[in-house]
Amino acid sequence: MRKRLQNITSKGIPAAVILALLAIWQLFSGAGVIPKFMLPSPLEVGQAFFGEFPLLMEHAKATLAEAFLGLLGGVILAFLAALLMDWFPYVYKGMYPIIVLTQTIPTIAIAPLLVLWMGYEMAPKITLIVITTFFPITIGLLDGFRSGDPDAADLFKAMGASKWQIFRYMKLPGSLGHFFAGLRVSAAYSIVGAVISEWLGGYYGLGVYMVRVKKSYSFDKMFAVIFLISAISLLLMWLVDLFQKLVMPWERVKEEK
Repeated sequence: MRKRLQNITSKGIPAAVILALLAIWQLFSGAGVIPKFMLPSPLEVGQAFFGEFPLLMEHAKATLAEAFLGLLGGVILAFLAALLMDWFPYVYKGMYPIIVLTQTIPTIAIAPLLVLWMGYEMAPKITLIVITTFFPITIGLLDGFRSGDPDAADLFKAMGASKWQIFRYMKLPGSLGHFFAGLRVSAAYSIVGAVISEWLGGYYGLGVYMVRVKKSYSFDKMFAVIFLISAISLLLMWLVDLFQKLVMPWERVKEEK
């Protein structure tokens, strides 16, 4: 009973805060504190969302395809990078500073170069998403690989286990929590990276749609697509949580206790 009450409270408080913010927004917009063409009311944003829903879904398909392919590439690259850095110390010393350096360059500065080199199709967008998403996963996996119990590793070695067996049966299962923590962040980054890359050109995508409605000063549609992007990001994070529970059932058992 107490756990159910805690679940209701944990979900009810954020919902109440969101409703309060929407009410304040509606009051500000209705009072004319900010001109309506600059700050449409939540009701107008909702009308724009449902009125443009079919078109938004068409653009969302392109953005989701780019985000999925980019995130998949980021996961693969992160796994290879973390594995090499964990196995070979000299690779860690040479690669880690470069990985950190890639995160100091603003994505908005890289995007025009990628478009110039690769054109306006999906390739530059996927590349930007890979650059954006692989870092949290790489760091999470590397920390997970190195968080294993040294005594357990020594026991594996004493029993004649190879380096690959130690990795497969000890390091990899122990790093799953770190991996999903990084994947949760990268899933949200993938949508943001896709939208940023679409701002610079393309034919379909939520970023392309945003640029078009901004030029026509349709700020109600602008807010509608912003809410859709936020909703998609939250949905992806929820899917990662669901996938984690499927892959790590022992964590679910701990939560139930």
